[in-house]
Amino acid sequence: MMRHTIFLISVMMLFCSGLFAQQNKENWTKNQLLEPSVLASKITENKAKNLLILSIGPDAVIKGSVEIGPGQNPKNIKNLENYLKNVPKTKEVIIYCGCCPFERCPNVRPAFKLLMDMGFKNGKLLNLPKNIKTNWLDKDYPTND
Repeated sequence: MMRHTIFLISVMMLFCSGLFAQQNKENWTKNQLLEPSVLASKITENKAKNLLILSIGPDAVIKGSVEIGPGQNPKNIKNLENYLKNVPKTKEVIIYCGCCPFERCPNVRPAFKLLMDMGFKNGKLLNLPKNIKTNWLDKDYPTND
């Protein structure tokens, strides 16, 4: 009976810790997500001059963004670190990928973690929950030519 109880408690603890890990797997908060419509408005209204927009995915699609390269590649994370080393920590830095839905994206987590580890106070992740096509291009938001 005691073994059965210990086993059940162990299984429940593993289950609960798995749920906790799933609920907290993102390394950003809701306040650190930037809606595409907000960024598109800033770009369209010429209010993006003080922003640094970085693509950590396969291509720099968004107007005015700089291509760093996919964040899953350690070389590109090093490139990102080098690119940001002289940027003021108060600068609004927006990173995006858009290759696939957030839950499967291999690029956003390492890049956003680096941004936070470097102490950026206004680091944002562009909220592209599906992909760059659905959440940006299909809405006819500004793109690089």
